Amino acid sequence: MTPTAPAPSIDGAALLNEVEAFHRRFNAFPSEAAYVAVVLWDAHAHLLDAFDSTPRLAFLSPEPGSGKSRALEIVETLVPHPMVAVNASAAALFRAVSGMDGRPTILFDEIDTVFGPKAGDNEDLRGFLNAGHRRSGVTYRCVGDGANQSVQAFPSYCAVAMAGLGSLPDTILTRSVIIRMRRRAPNEKVEPFRQRTHEQEGHALRDQLARWADSVRKSVEGTWPAMPDGVTDRPADVWEPLLAIADAAGGAWPERARAACVELVTAAKEDDKASLGIRLLTDLRDAVFCGADRMPTAVILECLNGIEDAPWGDMGGKPLTSRGLSRMLGEYVTGNNKPIKPRPIRTAAGVPRGYYAEDLADAWTRYCPQPPQKSATAATSATPQVNEGADVAEELPGIRYMTAETATEPAAARSA
Repeated sequence: MTPTAPAPSIDGAALLNEVEAFHRRFNAFPSEAAYVAVVLWDAHAHLLDAFDSTPRLAFLSPEPGSGKSRALEIVETLVPHPMVAVNASAAALFRAVSGMDGRPTILFDEIDTVFGPKAGDNEDLRGFLNAGHRRSGVTYRCVGDGANQSVQAFPSYCAVAMAGLGSLPDTILTRSVIIRMRRRAPNEKVEPFRQRTHEQEGHALRDQLARWADSVRKSVEGTWPAMPDGVTDRPADVWEPLLAIADAAGGAWPERARAACVELVTAAKEDDKASLGIRLLTDLRDAVFCGADRMPTAVILECLNGIEDAPWGDMGGKPLTSRGLSRMLGEYVTGNNKPIKPRPIRTAAGVPRGYYAEDLADAWTRYCPQPPQKSATAATSATPQVNEGADVAEELPGIRYMTAETATEPAAARSA
């Protein structure tokens, strides 16, 4: 009996090149980095159990007609067991993940109808998407009838790609490779996608990806790909599977993957709207205190409410108040691990309550992005220590005090 010849090995780099070319025929992504990331994501869906986590893939745009749904259609032809979901419930999804013969790759279109401004909180679905990011992620539910119920853990780990208008909850965005889609310019041409004609081409590439994944599975499992400088924590979790895929493919893909990683991680940081609390801290540092040592609450509110394109002048229909300011800042702590609170400030007009830069300095360091230039608040160590609730007995030489008159001066004039 003639032995069966072994199947020829698949060139991983060449295969990923073909997958990229297939995407380029039908998708107008915003950058080269986007093509690289999406191709690596397609391939990683065939190797989920080789990794500890799976990044979510998010096609987002500010306007309809930006190619998001088409992007999901092409991804659908390339990934294993695609499950197209529109407005699906969390219960349906976790049962699909735990009950199907093959783990589905969930393609969630119109995700803005679930997490958009007119939608509810949908905490169950957000919990499912967050838990399924890790291989150990499960969703707990009570099963049974009446009093005969027991808690059962449903596996949630699966690959998820999403498309929608606007944005997503921060907990999902930080677990995602974000592709900011846009409408095609007049000079950007793509080939019309015809499912009956082109789906088979995508399936042929999908089958090759599956075979290649099987051939590199053992070499990929447990690997720790080298991360670009500065990519740590959650961004590293997101990109480790994709970089491992690129390293296994070889060729130009390891270098292209790391360049794409840096570009998209940097873009995500620049696009991050952060929380309202971080916005408050940053505005206090860069637009209000501007190097001052202390400032009355009334002056702070006047400055904040006067910042253009800031939310402080319209907080639920009313300007930010001293109570609201105290409540927001009280969520953060000083360098001594005490809640930030207003304290008395001695001025020529009396002893109003206000805030001290030394109390805010630790939160500025931990939460705020780096200022465009070295902040004068770095010199706050020279500020005299004042115990909580104590008055400032006198204005000491060399210490600058902010008053209502000087608060409205340009920053350059104050530093003169």
